[in-house]
Amino acid sequence: MWLDSEIGSAASLWEFENIGVLGYFTMGVVKLEIRCPQTVNGIGLDPDPDWSFDALLPEIDSLEKKLNVSSSVPLPFTKTKSREFYAENGIKRSPNAFVMRISDEEFEDSEGEAEEVHDRGLVKATRFNCDEFYLSDDDSDNESSLQVQTYFMNEVGLVESALVELTHEHQLGVREEIRSKISSLETDFMNESEKSSSAHVKVDKYREARREVERKFDVQYQRRLAEALDNHLTAVQRDHELKSQIAERRIRSDAAHEEAKRREKALQEERLRQEKAKAEAEMQAKLKAEEAKRVALEAERRAAKEAAEREADKASKANTSEVSQTEALGGPTATSSVVLNAQPKGSDADKTMKSYSAGNMLRAAESALNLERERLQKLKELDERNQSLRSSSNEDFGSTERHIARLIRQIRGTKDNVRTKATELIKIFNNPRCPQTISIASFAKKVVSHCESPDNAAFACGHVIVLVTSQFPQAMDLLVAELQRACIYTVPKHISYSKSAFESKVAYWKAIGYREDDGKIESTKDYLKRLESYMKLYGALVQTEVAGGQNVHGLKEGWAWLARFLNALPANIYTAVALNAFLQMAGFALFRKYKSQFMKLLNIISENFLNALRAQQDPELRPIMAEIQSYLEDKKFLQEPEGRALQGSLLSSVMVPDSDYQESYHQPNRYFY
Repeated sequence: MWLDSEIGSAASLWEFENIGVLGYFTMGVVKLEIRCPQTVNGIGLDPDPDWSFDALLPEIDSLEKKLNVSSSVPLPFTKTKSREFYAENGIKRSPNAFVMRISDEEFEDSEGEAEEVHDRGLVKATRFNCDEFYLSDDDSDNESSLQVQTYFMNEVGLVESALVELTHEHQLGVREEIRSKISSLETDFMNESEKSSSAHVKVDKYREARREVERKFDVQYQRRLAEALDNHLTAVQRDHELKSQIAERRIRSDAAHEEAKRREKALQEERLRQEKAKAEAEMQAKLKAEEAKRVALEAERRAAKEAAEREADKASKANTSEVSQTEALGGPTATSSVVLNAQPKGSDADKTMKSYSAGNMLRAAESALNLERERLQKLKELDERNQSLRSSSNEDFGSTERHIARLIRQIRGTKDNVRTKATELIKIFNNPRCPQTISIASFAKKVVSHCESPDNAAFACGHVIVLVTSQFPQAMDLLVAELQRACIYTVPKHISYSKSAFESKVAYWKAIGYREDDGKIESTKDYLKRLESYMKLYGALVQTEVAGGQNVHGLKEGWAWLARFLNALPANIYTAVALNAFLQMAGFALFRKYKSQFMKLLNIISENFLNALRAQQDPELRPIMAEIQSYLEDKKFLQEPEGRALQGSLLSSVMVPDSDYQESYHQPNRYFY
């Protein structure tokens, strides 16, 4: 369908917004074309539709109104109301879309823009209202733009006016619908905006609420943390104050204990001084009595000698043969008057020995025998006193003796162990519930008995003995007396075998220290083992030196023993074992003190003692000879014996003291190390 109108030379493109009609003006000719798809609401749109005139009139009227509104010059006709056309059946026809086309034959000189539009087919253009469009010619000059242009429409018929009116009404409906949709969209948009704003507000409020809650939680946590820290500091301060109070009480208690201990020690020293003075007085009295007795015996001996000489003179005058016989069977001289008196009275040796010459059987230095006699006498008197104490007292001292034996068995080669055992033994000696003489006698016996075992720690025992006897000097002589009674070679002395002096070989063995068990004498091998143990203890004892204490039987006594041994004792299996054991334990200390003098004694051993052993050609002497020879040749006296230096600690051997002596165990002693 074609519509011609005089609307100028400019070409404009417009579009009906809702019905999908595309139109543009070119050189005064309007062309309308429906966009694809060509079906709207089930009604097909075709360039040549089968439509009636009644349906076209409303559209023409609408278009006419549109043109009248947009034109600045009044049109030749104006309609206030569009006509209504009815179909053959009397039903009002609804307005339908239509297509307006512009013929290409009438515009052959159109510009390239119109051709480009035809080539593209249908192109969506910018929407506009027909009553507001402005048409201008791009080729017009400034003068045409300043002049008022009037547009006139050719006279149209009823159909055209109806079409215009129909178009106008359709546009109004479409516009109203668009407005309603825009309003609805704006309302929806506002609602969504309000919802979004409300959601943002809620989110902000929730965030602020969470921040406030977190802040409160943080404040509460900080408060709890501060309270916990304050409680902890308060507890620490309270604990510190409690510890300070405990330390102060402990210091006061220790001070009081030290004061009590000092007083007790002063009393003990005073008592010891008195006992020592009493013992010295008794000893002086006994010495005087012995001296008087000795003088009396000497006088009797001289009188007997004079009587014998007188009888001899008488007999010589009577018969020369009788004189010779009398001289042969005469009384003992001064050189043969010494007999074996080192053994205590009542021993087996006294019962089995006969009269014999000491010069032939007993080999010992006179000074050693005198010291032995004095020590044995002290030991005998101590035993008698203890017997009287036991009989007069209802107390049972067996527990104290067992405790002493247990402490001695627990001695190990560590400083802590030695210090602990010595401290406990001293405490036992100071215990007023048990007489000191009983404790000392038990200590001497248990030490000698313990040293018989081959695994005893001789050096550690020596340290304990020196530490104890430095506080109780009288205990040293008693212990040495027990040791000399158990082993005659600690004197040193040796008894030679004589058939005239001993009833049997067994009697001789008993005299030199063999033991008899159930009527059976022990073997020489077992006896030599015990002899070696005794001599090792004696050698360890004489060479022991401790800080803060004095060894009253030290290296001086050891040097004297070695000199007396080499001067008086013969070379045999017994003396060889005794000498080797003594050198192994005390040789190192003797060499450090006496140097060249000790080397001279070693030369005597090598030249005299070993040669005397070799001369016997006894196979049993070879092992002990080899040991002594190795000691001399390898100069083992330059090496410190194993176990001489006490170890710092030995965890596997440290014993826990009894509960009765915990206090003594934990308190240091100023006399030791």
